Amino acid sequence: MAGTSLFMLLDDIASMLDDVATMTKVATKKTAGVLGDDLALNAQQVTGVRADRELPVVWAVAKGSLVNKAILVPAALAISAFIPWLIAPLLMLGGAFLCFEGVEKLAHSLLHGQEEKSERHAEAAKARIDPTVDLVTFEKDKIKGAVRTDFILSAEIIVIALGVVGGMAFGTQVAVLVSIAVMMTIGVYGVVAGIVKLDDAGLYLSQRANAVARGIGAAILWAAPWLMRALSVIGTAAMFLVGGGILTHGLPPVHHFIETLTAGMGGMAGALVPSLLDGVFGVIAGALVLAVVSIVKRLLPVRTAAH
Repeated sequence: MAGTSLFMLLDDIASMLDDVATMTKVATKKTAGVLGDDLALNAQQVTGVRADRELPVVWAVAKGSLVNKAILVPAALAISAFIPWLIAPLLMLGGAFLCFEGVEKLAHSLLHGQEEKSERHAEAAKARIDPTVDLVTFEKDKIKGAVRTDFILSAEIIVIALGVVGGMAFGTQVAVLVSIAVMMTIGVYGVVAGIVKLDDAGLYLSQRANAVARGIGAAILWAAPWLMRALSVIGTAAMFLVGGGILTHGLPPVHHFIETLTAGMGGMAGALVPSLLDGVFGVIAGALVLAVVSIVKRLLPVRTAAH
């Protein structure tokens, strides 16, 4: 009898671990849209510090990210346990925010991209050569800014993951959210550390006596800025695809319309077209949210002045 109970317990544990692995995989796919943007933003945030301080700054931001997730995961679990009806609205809000952020990023890049880039490079150059600039304070400001950005991106990741596991057992929810939080932090900041040191690796190889090493180093130095641009573009596109997908699935009429429109499509078209339509809906939704936010921002100063 005891042996039977033990086998049943082991079977339950194995089943739970299988659920955790499966749902973690699904949640990882769903949150992948935030990762490209997360990588690009965090890599940009730590640019400008001295080369020997890049890894310590990345490590400081990674620790801040873990603190962020240590706050967000229990909050998400509390919502799931006590007010589960809030998960769907939060998920829709997260999807709308992803789309808004994507459109805002595109608009900002088109209107102020080159100007802001020049200002950022000038600020970083000044910090490195101006003896009156407190590099410790400059570093701390960089870290604080990156941790604030991470909090928003981490909240998006946790909300999307919570939407995936909302109907699962509480233990599974805990295991999946904690797994996602740890894996995303290690994955994102491990890659960020590699990205910010790419130019150093390229410079080191380009100064070697071996011609092959010099060629590889030159290629790395050439590719590094293009990698940053590619990450930013991929991240933005993924924000529309993921955010739009969340919104279309949360709006049954839109979801059914896309299903009807793509009915009968097979092969690659059947897989790609629905996602592209989700992305188009995401762009439209993001543009609408941006328009509303812009109108509110313009009205608020008028109301404040009137009072």
